[in-house]
Amino acid sequence: MSWELDAFARSIGGRSPHTVRAYVGDIVAFTQWAERAGRCSPAQVDRLLLRRYLAYLATRRYARATVSRKAAALRHYFAWLRRTAVLDIDPAARLRAPSGSGRLPRVLGPGELGRLLDDPSPGAGEDEPVRSRDDSILELLYGSGLRVSELCGLDLDDLDLTSHTVTVVGKGDRQRRLPMHDRCVETLRRWTSHGRPAMMGAQSPPEALFLNTRGRRLGPRDVRRVLDRRALVPTHPHALRHSFATHLLDGGADLRIVQELLGHASLQTTQVYTHVSKERLVSVHAATHPRA
Repeated sequence: MSWELDAFARSIGGRSPHTVRAYVGDIVAFTQWAERAGRCSPAQVDRLLLRRYLAYLATRRYARATVSRKAAALRHYFAWLRRTAVLDIDPAARLRAPSGSGRLPRVLGPGELGRLLDDPSPGAGEDEPVRSRDDSILELLYGSGLRVSELCGLDLDDLDLTSHTVTVVGKGDRQRRLPMHDRCVETLRRWTSHGRPAMMGAQSPPEALFLNTRGRRLGPRDVRRVLDRRALVPTHPHALRHSFATHLLDGGADLRIVQELLGHASLQTTQVYTHVSKERLVSVHAATHPRA
């Protein structure tokens, strides 16, 4: 019996490319470890071996969030083997690992957001089309809470500037339609009317909304470079999505509405942002209350 890794990779093809790479890499790493322990097929894996593997990862000083992801990959893999009748029993059922590190997502303050969105200094060699594109990227990431992969995958047809909405395809190929605020629509009009045509080249994909300086579809690394140019301190693009969610909750938005806007399949995933907001409330209270 083989490990069926190619078939497993095809079975999760509907997820984001990043998730597919991570899960397949996690399972490959496990199979290599298992074979060193003399277990050369899924049928030779039991729950005790899986628990030993997670303990081994902990001794190798992997972050708790990484061990949690690897445990999730193992659950998906063995559940798939059980569904496809490769195995009669799923040894990874209810397999658990330590949850994430507990670090709260970083939320950008008003000064940082102002620097990024309202008054950025032009970067070295930055021309008007690049400035127009970067404005649109940052407004979408913060204004609509997009994942970087969702932003990079946008096509022109996904925009409806008349109704102020954008349609994105998220994890698990789930589609959602998101509102855009006036400033975001304004920057996108400028980009699609003037900036994008100036950056189009012979090899440019005609459907892609955002292009890099080589005229190809924008990628996650390109987005990271935009933040590197604009941000006062090192800032990951995902921090804008964290800030979007936290600021909505601070403003009184319902948690389930935020869940829909973020495209989370589970409300539990969204609940981390309630902890972020509580942290902010505590800090505001400590800084402003005369008895604090």
